[in-house]
Amino acid sequence: MKKFYAFSKKSDDTTELLVYGDITSMRWDESDVTGFDFAKELMAVDTPKVVVRINSYGGEVSQGLGMYNLLKEFKGEVTTMCDGFACSSASVVFMAGAKRVMPKTSLLMIHNPWTVAAGNADEFRKMADDLEKITEPLIASYVDNTGQSRDEVIRMMNEETWLTADEALSLGFATEVTSEEPKASVESHIVFSLVEKLKNAQKVKPNNDTNEPVNPWETYFGLK
Repeated sequence: MKKFYAFSKKSDDTTELLVYGDITSMRWDESDVTGFDFAKELMAVDTPKVVVRINSYGGEVSQGLGMYNLLKEFKGEVTTMCDGFACSSASVVFMAGAKRVMPKTSLLMIHNPWTVAAGNADEFRKMADDLEKITEPLIASYVDNTGQSRDEVIRMMNEETWLTADEALSLGFATEVTSEEPKASVESHIVFSLVEKLKNAQKVKPNNDTNEPVNPWETYFGLK
């Protein structure tokens, strides 16, 4: 079975990677992406450019940080694209691109890491301290790549901030926003063609034998 996140070469100089699922240390679903598999795929790349396309709610901090650092160490050119959502840990992976592209119809979200804990009061206090420390490299990834101040990034993470493409661009999270002119769908071309043919069919002269007008639908579909 082909991996949903697998690389596929698009050209002689570019390799594309899809991160279209949860970022996790253990794959439970076909779309899940693990840091281990990501590392193996990235090491197999033999092109000077990599494009990482992301549509993910995020996942484990450790896996996201590993993917971020691997991409930062890649010797070639790294472009990250947010095709839909780049949330939580996936937003950190998005930060790894020297070029970070968001269509207008995409969203990015940053927040503080969280966990589930059990134990006594001392263990809960330690867990809170651990979470604050785990937050530090996430803050660094945003500050280093956006130019935003540490205090501003912390405020945004505390508030669990969602960013539109334009907002992400203005704040430095994205480097480019793309938009395409609307294109007529295949269905619209078919309908237009059908209407034009029906218009022409209506101009057909009456049947010479019966002097009855020709049904344009019958003419178009070859019934008469």
